[in-house]
Amino acid sequence: MKNTTNQADLIVSGRYVLPTWLHRDRIKDGAVAICNDTILAIGSRNELLQQFPQTPELHEPAGLLMPGLINTHTHAPMSYLRGIADDLPLMVWLQEHIFPVEAELDSEMVYQSTLLSIAEMIKSGTTSFCDMYLFAKEVARAVDETGIRAWLGEALYDFPSPSYGTLENGFSYVSELFEHYEKHPLITISVDPHSVYTCAPSLLEACGKLALEYNALFVIHLSETDSEVDTCLKQYGVTPVQHLEKLGLLNERLLAAHCVKLNPDEIATLAKYQVKVSHCLESNMKLASGTAPVPELLEQGITVSLGTDGPASNNDVDMFSEMSSVAKVHKVAALDPTVMNAETTLHCGTMGGASALAAEQQIGTLEDGKKADLIVLDLDQPHLTPIYNIPSHLVYCARGSDVIHSIINGRLVMKNRQLLSIDEEKVIGEMKKISQKVLKIKEKTGARG
Repeated sequence: MKNTTNQADLIVSGRYVLPTWLHRDRIKDGAVAICNDTILAIGSRNELLQQFPQTPELHEPAGLLMPGLINTHTHAPMSYLRGIADDLPLMVWLQEHIFPVEAELDSEMVYQSTLLSIAEMIKSGTTSFCDMYLFAKEVARAVDETGIRAWLGEALYDFPSPSYGTLENGFSYVSELFEHYEKHPLITISVDPHSVYTCAPSLLEACGKLALEYNALFVIHLSETDSEVDTCLKQYGVTPVQHLEKLGLLNERLLAAHCVKLNPDEIATLAKYQVKVSHCLESNMKLASGTAPVPELLEQGITVSLGTDGPASNNDVDMFSEMSSVAKVHKVAALDPTVMNAETTLHCGTMGGASALAAEQQIGTLEDGKKADLIVLDLDQPHLTPIYNIPSHLVYCARGSDVIHSIINGRLVMKNRQLLSIDEEKVIGEMKKISQKVLKIKEKTGARG
């Protein structure tokens, strides 16, 4: 679509533009014109340079322009716990290592750790993420300062939180988040009860009402392990999916993370209610939780997106790595090399993420009128040469370190791999100090590891 009434602020161009997840949609010698926070036009480089002759251009002769990756489930502040307790089952990891340290957590640790994860995300191609953790106001502060796009919420539990104290205060905390960020261009608040095994039915129902009141995403860990399913069966006589259905909480605003332990009937139930899924394969592999039935979910028409989970259980937030693992593991799990092909996997990492966050009209593809969230990769690399199929390269060959430029909401936040909205050296220095504090907390609390 041509736009002759507005002047572009920037033209980004390269060897290829891949506006969707489909190889057939590629534009050779393509470009994207940006005005303020929005994509103004997309097409050939020559065409856009003629249309906007006075506009500055960021041109990469070997560049690939594509939509930014969308990480739909992570705990960004948990970078302060990266590598603190590995090679353990989920419940042992949580109860004996993570929860004891988190009990001593403070707001500055969350702020600095979030900055670190945002730096890692931007440098590896992520332009949007969905976060659940403690001290969410500090997560939002880091997001606001750095210019990344985020959906975020405060994790709510039955037990007291180091962030807000009692549960009553937790709901007040979440309401304050909604009010403060109601019109923020980059921050969307969600309602985030942690899980069915840390939240009583009354808490889950209250969260459902709050999400309905604000028309917000309801984000929860769901059916992640056999232990979770067994606990739910013993306590309530139903599986976690059935539990949420009985409570009236399954709907199109529910974003369920993990969904590893599902039977065919539960898959059909999720499809019936249009529940969205965030698939966190690398975390599920590392914790030996299992492999989610993603091909079956997709066959039922369920929106599947990708998440890295937190940097304490993955142990990174690199979505290119996640896509590669997703495509390969599902092939070997099904003993079928056609399962989770490159285009399907790339869709999960881009448009699938946008749909899971109810943001498909804003992000996920490069189109006129959508938000200008895009990344540029340098194709002039040994591992990216030669190139016959772009989605194949992005899923099976590309690395986060191949990303050289990142634009979010029309703002250049990384150029030539230099972060423009984060003092990377300062953040790394602060995290070294925090790591010493964490070691002292571990010693004080007696957390193993």
